[in-house]
Amino acid sequence: MTARSILFPLILACASYLDATTFTPAPGPVASPEAVAALLATVPPPAPGETVVDFEKADIGVPMQKWEEHGVSFELGGPLQHSPAAKPRVMFFPHLATGHKGILNAMATDQAVPLKVTLPLGGASSVTVVLWGSTGCPVRVEAFDRAGKSVDQQSLATLPSRRAPDDPVPFVVLRLKASAIATLQLSGPRNGEFIALDELRFVPVPAVESR
Repeated sequence: MTARSILFPLILACASYLDATTFTPAPGPVASPEAVAALLATVPPPAPGETVVDFEKADIGVPMQKWEEHGVSFELGGPLQHSPAAKPRVMFFPHLATGHKGILNAMATDQAVPLKVTLPLGGASSVTVVLWGSTGCPVRVEAFDRAGKSVDQQSLATLPSRRAPDDPVPFVVLRLKASAIATLQLSGPRNGEFIALDELRFVPVPAVESR
């Protein structure tokens, strides 16, 4: 048996395995320019002093273990339960109406694992998240301090739905406040659903240097 005859089935098996474990959301509708403008108007502009993470330099559809931008890291916040042999991965998917890029849990059978956001040293006094996702999907964003204590949370029983089949997928804006938010966890999707984090804005708290 040649080396090629051994390697080719292994390559096919690896490709099949990745397809089975990587989650790709279904595409949304292509909306009119008027509908897109109305959608963008629902998202307030950044406030003075906010650092904005918008993922515009990310590549679409490339699974990775972690993304870092403006000192903020994004990764899955727990071990995989249904595909333990796989590495926890995140991925970017486009909001088709606007072209925005959103980061999401890339694991097809482990959507219950939250997306974890780690802020720069010192944390943030406020965090605003802009997100979208599957119609009817619940969402919860919880903030923690450096000791791991929950300091604020926002949730929705279901994400809003489109009013018409050709409307763009709606954005949701949630805000959290505390004296020093160190990490966030974004959760809610069940397998077959998804939540994409479109943008993260935060007001940093200056790090206190130890003496």
